[in-house]
Amino acid sequence: MPDKTEFKMSDAAEKFLTPADRLQIEARIGEAEKRTSGEIVVKVVSSSYHYPLASMLGSSLLAILLGIVVALIANNESMWFFLAAFSMLFIVLHELFKRLHFLRRYFVTASDMKEEVEEGAIHSFYRRNINNTVDHTGILIYISLFERKVRVVADQGINAKVAQEVWQEIVAIIVSGIRAKTQVQAIGKAVDRCADILSTHFPLKADDRNELSNTVIIGQGK
Repeated sequence: MPDKTEFKMSDAAEKFLTPADRLQIEARIGEAEKRTSGEIVVKVVSSSYHYPLASMLGSSLLAILLGIVVALIANNESMWFFLAAFSMLFIVLHELFKRLHFLRRYFVTASDMKEEVEEGAIHSFYRRNINNTVDHTGILIYISLFERKVRVVADQGINAKVAQEVWQEIVAIIVSGIRAKTQVQAIGKAVDRCADILSTHFPLKADDRNELSNTVIIGQGK
């Protein structure tokens, strides 16, 4: 089954963090994990879903409105003329909606975006085997750019000791940083804060080993 985040809407995730940015964050993850037996994974996706219904709805509505305008300008009241204009406009607009993802935002509900980000984060958590660490102390910081949402998913070992509400602080740090266009510093700060939280309950063990790669995952990266 394909990863939900494989539906690439643009190269937004590639532009969001340059290779140098990723190396900087990966170094922060490495340093953070020296203080805890927990494992921290960062994933950035352009979008959690491709929202085909939004493209259909948006292009249909605009094609109807523009079709009416064209018919009025041409002073042609024929239904066949309108249908011909609508069909041509729909084809053009649908291609436009598929390529310009920001247009789709106007036709996607907040609840739909929240649901897709939640599903995308959970799917990525298991697909990446973050749930398979020895003590179940893996954590995923999932950033979905189209929806402008961040989701933190922690494994059962962590959830037994850390309330879900605690991770809202991590979400707030990253969202604030993205708005200020300081996403690299914000993600680094969030990683450090995750280590602070985890080290309280899961300090570094003598036999600890790095179970998950520190590599920042972009889109469907494996």
